[in-house]
Amino acid sequence: MRLHRMDFLPSVIRATYENGFRIHFTFSDNVQGTVDLQSWLEGPVFEPLKDRSYFQRFFLDGGTVVWPNGADIAPETLYAAVKLAGAAQPRAGADGAVAR
Repeated sequence: MRLHRMDFLPSVIRATYENGFRIHFTFSDNVQGTVDLQSWLEGPVFEPLKDRSYFQRFFLDGGTVVWPNGADIAPETLYAAVKLAGAAQPRAGADGAVAR
């Protein structure tokens, strides 16, 4: 299997809670998609996130989602998950053009 190098470091510019443990991400290159993070919540730092009300308290910092206890997920990991899921959709710009 050949790995492809990313030409840039993706940055999360918007994250919107959907339901359950799903967050819709928009990246700096306008790629967007939803990721269900429930299966990712393993290990001590992620334990509090298993409570949905706590999970919903995420915010953006350093180009990714972060929770009040310091838990975060690398933006390139989220980007790969969106791409892998085939959920990546270009977003229309302010002028209605779709970025590609």
